[in-house]
Amino acid sequence: MTERHGPTDPGEPRRPRGPVRRWLRARPADVIDLFVYVVVLNLAIEYVPSVISESFTLSLLTAGLLKIALELVLLLKARIITTLRASRTRAAKASAAVALWAVAAGSKLVVLKLVDVVFGDAVSLGGFVPVTLLVIALLASRAAVRRLLYDTPAAGQT
Repeated sequence: MTERHGPTDPGEPRRPRGPVRRWLRARPADVIDLFVYVVVLNLAIEYVPSVISESFTLSLLTAGLLKIALELVLLLKARIITTLRASRTRAAKASAAVALWAVAAGSKLVVLKLVDVVFGDAVSLGGFVPVTLLVIALLASRAAVRRLLYDTPAAGQT
């Protein structure tokens, strides 16, 4: 007997077959983020001379790597901000603030090194300033597209 992956009723939606497809279906915002990152990265490749990718495939893979790296950085920053807000003493607040600054600055260096290790000379995001501007553009574009698609209220509104 063969296992059916499709719906038994033609009106019933199909179940995703593999774990990757199930994960993607559960997180459409991440798929959209990846598309946004590809567009922004390729615009940077076109208009910023120090940002280089030898092919579209490499820029797609770089966008995926940036998506993963930036998600981890955002999670780490959120944890540090939670610690900062929960801190009661000046020393604790100062150490959390220093940690937040270190993650904000250090993450750009980590991204540069990660891209260099994974892609070598085939991809270059320039130096610290171009990668910082690229990350800002990626996160701003992501926020704008999410606001457009998901109709989230602006900060301070309910």
